[in-house]
Amino acid sequence: MEFEAHAVVEGGAEVSVGLAGLVEMIDTFDRPGSATAVGPYADAGVYACGLEDKPMKRIPKAGLYAEAGVGLARAKWSIFEAQAKGPNASAGVGASAGSLSAGAFARAELASASASAGPLKAKVGLAADTGASVGLTGVEAQVLGTGFSFGRRMGISLFGTGVEFNLL
Repeated sequence: MEFEAHAVVEGGAEVSVGLAGLVEMIDTFDRPGSATAVGPYADAGVYACGLEDKPMKRIPKAGLYAEAGVGLARAKWSIFEAQAKGPNASAGVGASAGSLSAGAFARAELASASASAGPLKAKVGLAADTGASVGLTGVEAQVLGTGFSFGRRMGISLFGTGVEFNLL
């Protein structure tokens, strides 16, 4: 899992393609299909895995997370994933050998919808993110949607509105 801190405070969309998504395909290409939909939800956990020949356990990673919200629908199959969320809050810390990064984040969202197919990811929503990540490919920091990224991804955001260039 790569922790990215992105914010969309005044409504907007985010689309990205990255090398980390290609690496993650190693972990998901044979993931079985699943779909869930729930009203109120809460989840917390600790994970540490890697180097097992099982979906989502091939790339070494470790961390902890907590999340709670109202309204979650998610579908996953192989390298594809789609998700919609109502009001929610989450926080976590983690490290990944796949993206050679470590980070921490806190997020509060009013609503969001996202979809991914391997390295291609798209998200639209209304959120305020705070967090930081550091890795071999760069650093990123945001406080309530205002921050910067420097390295492979170069960008700046102000109150959730920003611009970003992916150099790789």
